[in-house]
Amino acid sequence: MTDGRLVFGAFTIERRYDARPERVFSAFADCEIKQRWMGCEHVASPVIEQLDFRIGGREVSRGGGEDGEHLFEGTYLDIVENDRFVFAFVMTVGGRKLSASIASVEILADGNGSRLIFNEQGVCFGQDGWVEREEGTAVGLQQMADWLVANGETV
Repeated sequence: MTDGRLVFGAFTIERRYDARPERVFSAFADCEIKQRWMGCEHVASPVIEQLDFRIGGREVSRGGGEDGEHLFEGTYLDIVENDRFVFAFVMTVGGRKLSASIASVEILADGNGSRLIFNEQGVCFGQDGWVEREEGTAVGLQQMADWLVANGETV
């Protein structure tokens, strides 16, 4: 049960990767690749059930957590290959709708690598979950960095 409060929030995370923009973009767009790195410390064994990476396409993933199943349901609103994408999504935890957000990912060439700018804004329903959301997103982006390093130029 929620108390009815709406808690609005936003955050931006910037990272540099020693990988070309095409590789970073593929890490989001390719279901097999994304399944290898996605997740955060709050969600055990997340599984991508659907990844239709096109404008109007959906992404659905779920995994277990201490507070119950974590369900991500999103829709892609804008995609420019190897450059950026925008998506809207709802997070449900333990059967309770936790938040609704819109996020953008920009991937900019930076020397021999890329600079990624992740921006999310939205609303949490009934409690403030923005600190945890930013921390979880940062963990996921680090896992992607680790995957990119471990897999060299194979993407």
